[in-house]
Amino acid sequence: MPDESLLKDYARYRLERAREDLDAAQLLFSHERYRIANNRAYYSIFHALRAVLAFDQFDSSKHSGVISEFRRRYIKEGVFPAELSKMIGAAFMLRNASDYDDLFLVSRSDTEEQLANAACVYEAVRQYLEKKLTE
Repeated sequence: MPDESLLKDYARYRLERAREDLDAAQLLFSHERYRIANNRAYYSIFHALRAVLAFDQFDSSKHSGVISEFRRRYIKEGVFPAELSKMIGAAFMLRNASDYDDLFLVSRSDTEEQLANAACVYEAVRQYLEKKLTE
């Protein structure tokens, strides 16, 4: 079992990845690269969830596994608001459609919403981890 210091390092690293992906999404959006911006916004959310789950020593090769475990441990238990669950689900669906559906066109407004949601999830996780990392 990894010690608490290592788990904190994992959480910090994953949160930094989330921040980098959110920054990349915003940059891509400013260049009207909406499909790829949605991808990076989703990965910002995904890495933020993994940052929280580091303390539970949980990870999964399946994105759906990470999402369902986060929902079970943190949304259902009221640690994070239920609205985040909707944002996470929407991001997952939009990222899948953007990445895998031929001829899928994503709008500027959908991408704006995706970036706002990713920023909201990131900020909620950052605040949660700020407390957790100083314990």
